Amino acid sequence: MYMKITKKGFTLVELLIVIALLGALAVGLLAALDPFEQLKKGNDTGTRNLVSEVQGAVIRYYALKGWMPWCTATDTCDDISSATNLSSSPMDDAISRIVDSGELKADFTSLAASNLGKVFVTGDANNAKVCFQPTSKSFKCDPNTKFQQNGDAAADPADCTTSCGTNTCYWCVK
Repeated sequence: MYMKITKKGFTLVELLIVIALLGALAVGLLAALDPFEQLKKGNDTGTRNLVSEVQGAVIRYYALKGWMPWCTATDTCDDISSATNLSSSPMDDAISRIVDSGELKADFTSLAASNLGKVFVTGDANNAKVCFQPTSKSFKCDPNTKFQQNGDAAADPADCTTSCGTNTCYWCVK
């Protein structure tokens, strides 16, 4: 009488083949996702939210006080007719006024410290434009990335989105 011995499991060769296939899939997935682009997109999303929050706070401050936060009265304003980043002197004072009015949190400047130099504001007694220059491909291709640093339309706005922002185009809220 013969006893039949059955082996259950995989051979070493079969296991190596499966591991190699999983490794190839992982490499393909990493190449498809482009992790550095994902980091840039995440940073741009945070900066875009900061731009929108600053624009909203400026508008709310204007509605509350009757003048922009870079003004001390309806006719006395700091000059921010050219793009001024949020970490510069006139905007630092304006941000302090907005915080004091309650339109931004008290810890706004510490929470947004790494992005304050990337956000530019241009304004006068009645208007405000808030902009940033995207670094990710998807934000460079965004239809709203068609402005100059000061919020004015780019010389050729179509060039900003068709070439996906190879030029120095900015994403702005007016």
